[in-house]
Amino acid sequence: MDIRQSLTIDVISDVVCPWCYLGKRRLDAALAQIGDLEVDLRWRPYQLDPEIPAEGVERQAYMMQKFGGDKARVDDIHARLYELGAVEGIAFDFDAIRISPNTFDAHRLIRWADTAGDGVESKLVERLFALYFTEGQDIGDHAVLMRAAKDVGMDEELVGRLLASDADVEEVETDLESASQMGVQGVPAFLFEAKYIVMGAQETDTLVNAIRQIADAKARGEI
Repeated sequence: MDIRQSLTIDVISDVVCPWCYLGKRRLDAALAQIGDLEVDLRWRPYQLDPEIPAEGVERQAYMMQKFGGDKARVDDIHARLYELGAVEGIAFDFDAIRISPNTFDAHRLIRWADTAGDGVESKLVERLFALYFTEGQDIGDHAVLMRAAKDVGMDEELVGRLLASDADVEEVETDLESASQMGVQGVPAFLFEAKYIVMGAQETDTLVNAIRQIADAKARGEI
């Protein structure tokens, strides 16, 4: 592959979506296999449940309501995710999670990370996933978001001031609406060159093939 080839990838995801965490790790692995491709990786917001209040809700009760009180079904889903996560190096700890948060402010923070330096946005997304799924932290809590920002080298105090304001509220709402208009009804979704979309937490090899095919088509001037 020509080293001058480049590709834009928009990842539409929510940081409380375990499949999105798997999808990120698989995308990371795919990109590591294609080191000669220049990738502009951007993270776009999606909310699995925008109706959750700002303070969040108790997770166990929320999951029971979501799955019709079927604890066995929840346990089966978690067991599958434990297995898949182990393959990708993710130590899911669903028992540690006490709060199902509203993720709107987390998405605002991710938006700001895009301007904080090369690669900071992806580092922040990874940190937010880890905080929620392996440490059981409430990533709807501004204090937790501020610490996450600090962990990836962002200005913690500035982030605190921005979170306390309405900065980029309209912009995130617009991005959320854009995902809806594209017909995205589940995440993760990988949008290549703003034209081709791959849905779901695809296997690494599937992503590698998609990236190579689209990048080669772009190099040939077909897209």
